[in-house]
Amino acid sequence: MPVEVILPKVDMDMATGQISRWFVAEGATVKQGDLLFEIETDKAAMEIDSPASGTLRDIVGKEGVDIPVGSPVAWIYAEGETVQDMAPTSPSAGGGRAEGAGGDDTPSTPNAKPETATPTPALRAAPLLKGEGGTRATPLARRIARENNIALADIAGSGPYGRIVRADVEAAVAGLSSPLQGEVAAKRTEGIAPEGTAVAPSTGFATPPDRPAPAVKPMSDDAVLKLFEEGSYELVPHDNMRKTIARRLVEAKSTIPHFYLTLDCEIDALLALRTQINAAAPVKKTEKGEVPAYKVSVNDMVIKAMALALRDVPTANVSWTETAMVQHKHADVGVAVSIPGGLITPIIRKADEKTLSVIANEMKDLAARARTKKLKPEEYQGGTTAVSNLGMFGIKDFSAVINLPHATILAVGAGEERAVVKNGEIKIATIMSVTLSTDHRAVDGALGAELLVAFKRHIENPLGILV
Repeated sequence: MPVEVILPKVDMDMATGQISRWFVAEGATVKQGDLLFEIETDKAAMEIDSPASGTLRDIVGKEGVDIPVGSPVAWIYAEGETVQDMAPTSPSAGGGRAEGAGGDDTPSTPNAKPETATPTPALRAAPLLKGEGGTRATPLARRIARENNIALADIAGSGPYGRIVRADVEAAVAGLSSPLQGEVAAKRTEGIAPEGTAVAPSTGFATPPDRPAPAVKPMSDDAVLKLFEEGSYELVPHDNMRKTIARRLVEAKSTIPHFYLTLDCEIDALLALRTQINAAAPVKKTEKGEVPAYKVSVNDMVIKAMALALRDVPTANVSWTETAMVQHKHADVGVAVSIPGGLITPIIRKADEKTLSVIANEMKDLAARARTKKLKPEEYQGGTTAVSNLGMFGIKDFSAVINLPHATILAVGAGEERAVVKNGEIKIATIMSVTLSTDHRAVDGALGAELLVAFKRHIENPLGILV
């Protein structure tokens, strides 16, 4: 039977992806492991290999088009195989149509006869994510439905092949039901289930009392545009990265109780040490000539100081879950990097154990590959905290939004000369303001203060970060 080539999930936040480039053409012979195409997600570009050997045919995944994760994009045929060798899709119980071609998502009956028409690749069933009653649903949709006590069988899927996706479940939670869902709700009131729909007697679409629906909904696109004179603007469509950033920020600010703490750090000693470190850097030969083996920045020293602070205050090196506190054994520090269209947070793993020269070179490499979307998922997913530095733009201080699953993020402002009082006299010192945002569920005020004081101690006594 022909082997299905699907669009894989290469990012934990990935719902759709785009094929930016096919490396082989329709009808080409490929071997298992050969490079087939490149996926462009909201954060990176990933190369995908062939899952089998044979002839590539029926390419339905077009370049530059959003494709749901798990959808087939092509098929690989062994020698002598034809489209007739594909497994036919089962007809639905209600009307004999292929699942995903329209209608409801009712599982087919065991004794249903296969359709006589030869199935085309576009109508082949996608890989099943099944659970209760054989209902198609993504893992995220299934989890949200379970948390809100909603039966998946009651929800009409809008995803590929009728699969239930996150938006379908969230619409049910918010009461924005589709025509099919409205029928189910009405019939449930009468104690009758619509034909072909399983109804769990103890569930409903009403939002549970402990999870109230948002009182305020965002303005619709039309409502926003009506506020501006026609012709006075142009519309720039959101790309996948901007959509993901927007969704993650709303999620973070809606679900995390942010708490903020600010301190001023004197960094004259740190700046002097940085100058000495870079002056002592050995020289290495490259194609461009002789260059320093490393160049340490203030941000590299901030990363190290934050990692050591988490080492000193391990109870703040955590992530919150509803069932337990995740206590991390290492300080993996994410660093916000601005790239065209948004930002990404590559991670310095075990930063508490690395030297400044290693951190500097790793950060240089990660930032360069982030800007070309060449990072691997494991290089920007996870982490135990993050640093966001806007000091190079002259920003004095700001508050950053926590990046799940972190419980903290440090916002770093510009170092600037200020008048300070020392021993009753006014002196000039270089001061850097930092603001720690904490998830108050995991890191409360006193614990956050202890962490920030530990960071200040390392920054103002920088020789300690070399030991």
